[in-house]
Amino acid sequence: MGIIVAIGGGNMGGGETLKIDQEIVYLVNKKRPKALFIPTASDDDEGYISSFERVYGNLGCETDVLRLVAQKPSLEVIAQKIDWADLIYVGGGNTKKMLDLWRSKGIEWLLSEAYVSGTVLSGLSAGANCWFRESHSDSLKYSGDPNWKWIRLSGLSFVDVFLCPHHNEEGRADSFQNMVLNSGDYGIGLENNSAMVIIDGKYRFIASQEDAQVYLVRDVGYVPLEMDGKLRDLKELGEI
Repeated sequence: MGIIVAIGGGNMGGGETLKIDQEIVYLVNKKRPKALFIPTASDDDEGYISSFERVYGNLGCETDVLRLVAQKPSLEVIAQKIDWADLIYVGGGNTKKMLDLWRSKGIEWLLSEAYVSGTVLSGLSAGANCWFRESHSDSLKYSGDPNWKWIRLSGLSFVDVFLCPHHNEEGRADSFQNMVLNSGDYGIGLENNSAMVIIDGKYRFIASQEDAQVYLVRDVGYVPLEMDGKLRDLKELGEI
């Protein structure tokens, strides 16, 4: 068990998720946390990297970056960077491409070890999707096909929940509910600027904007969930 903060969406560099970023750093419980950014899903976008270094540097962190697309580090170097970190933040972008690359290099096992050892794992959009059993993903839009469709992706399964980020964006809620309906499962829909915090098998929801909401999605529809900060048992989600 460990700590995961999954952010539904928002502009980190523009300050939209600042309250959530502050919470991520607070959860490390160290004076100067070591923060590792993994921007695989954005193809190691340098502007995104600069935003992370600025935001988390201003929050008192020592920062580093694990580039896996622009560079080809050895597994030993990757392991050293992950082991160095007190918190890991995974950026948004193409979830499928990111997970495929991680799996080809065995990175999921290094992240699993970090999770168990107490490293705070976090991320936005694709960087939220990756930690869950399954996610609602727009990865096919990066193929260039104008008729792309949302897909259901298998993640690292650190959290046994079906997740949908950007739940408030056009068409996303209906698509997610259809996937839930077809599976007999339930899911969690995170709007932009909201986040799910998982701590040792318990969860709570937080937001960086007052109107951001989180939903429990079932075959009968979606139900707003409490944003009161109270920790609840993950096993209770399926009983709501």
